[in-house]
Amino acid sequence: MRLRNLVATAAVAALLAGCTNDALDTAAVDLSTVKNKTEYQLSSKMSAKMSELGMQKTSPIALRIFKEEGTLEVWKANTSNRFQLLKSYKICAWSGKLGPKVKEGDRQAPEGFYPLFPHQMNPNSKYYLAINTGYPNTYDKANGHQGTHLMIHGACSSSGCYSMTDEQMIEIFAMARDAFKGGQQSVQLQAFPFRMTAENMARHRNNPNIDFWNMLKVGYDQFEVTKRPPEINVCEKKYVFNQQGSAAFNPGGKCPAMSTPPALQMAMSTFEKGYKLDYDKAMKKYDGMVWYEPSEAERKAIVAKQRTGRELAYAPTGNSIDAGKLMKASDLEKKLAAQKEAEETKLAVEIQKKELEKATQGGTHVPVPAANPIPQPVLQAAVEQPAAKSFWSLFSRSEPADQAQAPAPVAADPEQQAAVQPQTQPAGTAAKQTRSAEAPQKAQPENTATAAANAEGAVEPAAEAPVAVEQPPKKRPFWKIWGN
Repeated sequence: MRLRNLVATAAVAALLAGCTNDALDTAAVDLSTVKNKTEYQLSSKMSAKMSELGMQKTSPIALRIFKEEGTLEVWKANTSNRFQLLKSYKICAWSGKLGPKVKEGDRQAPEGFYPLFPHQMNPNSKYYLAINTGYPNTYDKANGHQGTHLMIHGACSSSGCYSMTDEQMIEIFAMARDAFKGGQQSVQLQAFPFRMTAENMARHRNNPNIDFWNMLKVGYDQFEVTKRPPEINVCEKKYVFNQQGSAAFNPGGKCPAMSTPPALQMAMSTFEKGYKLDYDKAMKKYDGMVWYEPSEAERKAIVAKQRTGRELAYAPTGNSIDAGKLMKASDLEKKLAAQKEAEETKLAVEIQKKELEKATQGGTHVPVPAANPIPQPVLQAAVEQPAAKSFWSLFSRSEPADQAQAPAPVAADPEQQAAVQPQTQPAGTAAKQTRSAEAPQKAQPENTATAAANAEGAVEPAAEAPVAVEQPPKKRPFWKIWGN
């Protein structure tokens, strides 16, 4: 019955597809005056808006989310059972990037079609109020996608959820509550990466999720034409919209023979002709250009000032349009390559850190490096030993500073002394030393101390302060008085 009613209005709705109402962008709610958040009644201004659009307080609603624009829309059925935009909210925070959620912990917010039932309303959420999206739905389960507790909630903080402010959330919660009281069995949530216009689809044509988005676009277009939430089924692990099947739909099995109601098919044929013209025009506009999809951190950076003076949990993320940009294909390729290299470097550092922590048992035990199995030569530095000083050197005169720093040579034989004589000596002195070297070697003197002193006289040793030892004066023989 519902599908027949949808088809009956499709042709008329196609003519009115461009008609929308101005949205209210803010939630003028003073939470300090709210005594019971689950029984909050919509403002008189909101009630007047619904009356103006021919809506009853308890008529059905539908929710639409657009990540890139950062927008959550509430659509409500009028008396002719056609949905119109009632209010639009700016999403305070959503995590990850454009694209569906695939696994637990990927920080992605879901994309797709999700039925919201009364039992998914959570009045006791620690994030003020919450509505569970029901992720994973039938499509997600058929494709092996995993994740839990994906919500639309308050508190403006997200890890895979769509987070609103508390003032926004109390209004959204109240509208869903009233619709359930009016008999609506489930509220359809349509979560899209962006408004699926011809220009946006052309701009994102190179995104790896484009095939998934083209599948969602069928349901998006049918809502745009009929202004009625589409009937959803899943077969062959794909969404199918407003299809009449010859048998039951099996999410993982082959699709049954399907047919589209003639009126809907005609309305969609007209819509698609106009879409193709717009898409071709957009492709010319974006020829050679590609869209850079910003990261969550880049989105947060442009709204950082909004967090000033608020609690740490308040974390708006901004939208992708403001943070993203069009680039030449070659420039984007270089940018993505640089990002990939940086991510790989960061991952390598994290792996090394984990391995070190594992090897050191959490940092409490540092392993001792094993000995090198290859023998290494031991290199010893030559250490010059100071020359032994004779007793007579204690009474030698002081030497200049540059000579005092030089080490004293060890007494050597005459040939060695001749080899180290300075080259600037007078010629006579050099000749005399040469004759001395050629002369027969004399016998060692009887007094070895005197011989050592004479040998040291050739090159005076460095002055060195002797240790003060008081000795009684000795008497010298009288012949020493006139001696050398």
